[in-house]
Amino acid sequence: MARPSRHEWAMALARETAKRSTCLRRAVGCILLDSHGYVLATGYNGVASGMKHCNEPYTWLPDTIEEETSFPNACTGAASPSGTNLDACQAIHAEQNALLQCRDVHAIESCYVTASPCVTCAKLLMNTSCSMIMFDEEYPQPEAKRLWQQRQGLWVQMKNTADPQ
Repeated sequence: MARPSRHEWAMALARETAKRSTCLRRAVGCILLDSHGYVLATGYNGVASGMKHCNEPYTWLPDTIEEETSFPNACTGAASPSGTNLDACQAIHAEQNALLQCRDVHAIESCYVTASPCVTCAKLLMNTSCSMIMFDEEYPQPEAKRLWQQRQGLWVQMKNTADPQ
């Protein structure tokens, strides 16, 4: 087995972190690294601490309840298409949670995230020393990429090496 590159390793960490997501719409993981490749912080998307998780299903499902109503804590934005109705979604984005956990945002060199940042998260990352965002899938907000590239930052989509294709 070949040793994974730093990019492959960090994206694998982001993908694993995404599994902790509590959002019904999308599971996103984020890893922030410094210039030495050390992990500064991790984050995944989900509701604020102390809130009931959107993806907590009923522990039992009576015959009178249909399958799509089996998540009693789902926020009003849970069924909205990706990139829309963001104010109805109660989840805090993975990048936001990672930034909240980071002790020194001026040490951030790179951000590895399973979905490219939205405009708000791109703006937050622009206010750090981060110079590269690497991601698996493109989030449907092209303005975020334009903003990031105006700052001379790298915006790189990585093929998911975990998928056999």
